[in-house]
Amino acid sequence: MANHRDYISRQGYNDLKAEWADLKQVQRPEMQKQVQVAAAEGDRSENASYTYGKMRLREIDRRLRYLDKIIDKAVVVDEIADTSKIRFGATVKLLNLDNQKQSTYTLVGQNEMDVMQGKISISSPLGKVLIGKETGDTLVFQTPRGPQNLSIQSVEY
Repeated sequence: MANHRDYISRQGYNDLKAEWADLKQVQRPEMQKQVQVAAAEGDRSENASYTYGKMRLREIDRRLRYLDKIIDKAVVVDEIADTSKIRFGATVKLLNLDNQKQSTYTLVGQNEMDVMQGKISISSPLGKVLIGKETGDTLVFQTPRGPQNLSIQSVEY
């Protein structure tokens, strides 16, 4: 899957770029200075500051490599041509017909998802079921607890 691309919103892309810049231009140089100071103190084998600093540098470098891969594969979606159906970027209000509970989800790329904020991936099971549907549609969504009957109340972009 060398040519695999991941859809992402403009805001999500900007957030990733900002995180990358902070790690590369702020956090990493600061940690390098701390490691240099700790190394100058002498015996590195028992120097907790030095050991922690080296470990933190490895974590920063690992995250930078990960972000590089995500940013490289990212396809920024700025506009949705057909807003009559659920697509990437849609905010969908659902009504569970079984218990009358309402929920709202925004369909985002896998690197932006945050279930606590109502952001689900378009490649998640629910995201896949919602793609292509429109306001007024009903669907049955299979969950580990059994099927849920859902009604799409609204779709906004």
